Amino acid sequence: MKTINKLNPANLRVVLVLQGGGALGAYQAGVYQAMHEHDLTPDWVVGTSIGAINAALLAGNPRPTRLQRLKEFWEGVSHHDSFDPNQLQDSQRRSNVWLSSIDTVLRGVPGFFMPRLFSLFPAGVAVAPDAASYYDTTPLGETLESLVDFNYLNQSGGMRLTVNAVGVKTGELVSFDTASQTLNADHVRASGALPPGFPPVRVEGELYWDGGLYSNTPLETVLADVPHVDTLCFMVDLWSADGPEPTTLDEVQTRQKDVMFASRSQRHIDDYLRTHNLRTRMRALHALLPKSARSKASADELAELGCDSTIHVVRVPYSGRDWHMASKDINFSRGSIAWRWDQGYQDALRAIAQAGWLTEVSEETGLVVHELPPRPVELAVKTG
Repeated sequence: MKTINKLNPANLRVVLVLQGGGALGAYQAGVYQAMHEHDLTPDWVVGTSIGAINAALLAGNPRPTRLQRLKEFWEGVSHHDSFDPNQLQDSQRRSNVWLSSIDTVLRGVPGFFMPRLFSLFPAGVAVAPDAASYYDTTPLGETLESLVDFNYLNQSGGMRLTVNAVGVKTGELVSFDTASQTLNADHVRASGALPPGFPPVRVEGELYWDGGLYSNTPLETVLADVPHVDTLCFMVDLWSADGPEPTTLDEVQTRQKDVMFASRSQRHIDDYLRTHNLRTRMRALHALLPKSARSKASADELAELGCDSTIHVVRVPYSGRDWHMASKDINFSRGSIAWRWDQGYQDALRAIAQAGWLTEVSEETGLVVHELPPRPVELAVKTG
């Protein structure tokens, strides 16, 4: 007899949605750890950029080894800190992070990307399209091959994986999905190919860039999926749409990145609710028709739309200040990676403790967004 999880007694489909955000993605790993420990294993994981990498590590490994593979990846790409951040004051930790960011720019990240030392691309000289970048992401392909079991990932009945990318020639968002195709390391690399730092990746003859250029939060992929079913969706936001007025160059650049890559989920949620309400009215009108005017085909179509389904979106936002540094997404210092992982873990634990999705809602409720409760003051004053 199957044990009922008290955090998911209705057996909702569990989905994990992961943004792009470079080194900030360690926060996503912490969120997954909390889900893992509470048996909220995703049935489907959707990712863009670093979110696609984390997603592949989850979907491409059996449950007993998922956390270990995540840890191997993040330990492998983190830089050794010049000084122990636990022994430094806040201003000194900022300098330590700055040194780590400079190291990333100059040497790249082991197992992720390396500089093209003899490329003429930075000088404005034409190069091959798949070499048009400052860095080479071949190391990432090798890392993925070693940490992701793509045979396991592509087996039927496993965790569904969707990664998003943008066609270089078409500018259209494309979803690579194990529900309909076989994925490999190139699909994941394509999702994280942010120009001009990283080169486009050729998949089946076409070049693709980072899906974040089109939409950095792939919630719309979940909302557009049919048939609609009752869903518990954890959405991890790495960038903040809200922020203070910037006064320095670094603050301006930081704010620019936040605005560019922040979630546009509210717009997608509003669109989904409008469509859901329309479907509900259509279903009610169909029920009022005399039996002679109803067709089985129309009834089947309405059933497939899942008008009585509810999606619970649990928003888990990264709130690290990172000293308002524009380079926060390339700060792979070991201390910062560990801090972000722990914060993701702690924030997800708060979301799970609140478990707002267990509150009963009416069948007509299409979507509910659950925000995190305020964090304790002693945690809020710390920084990453």
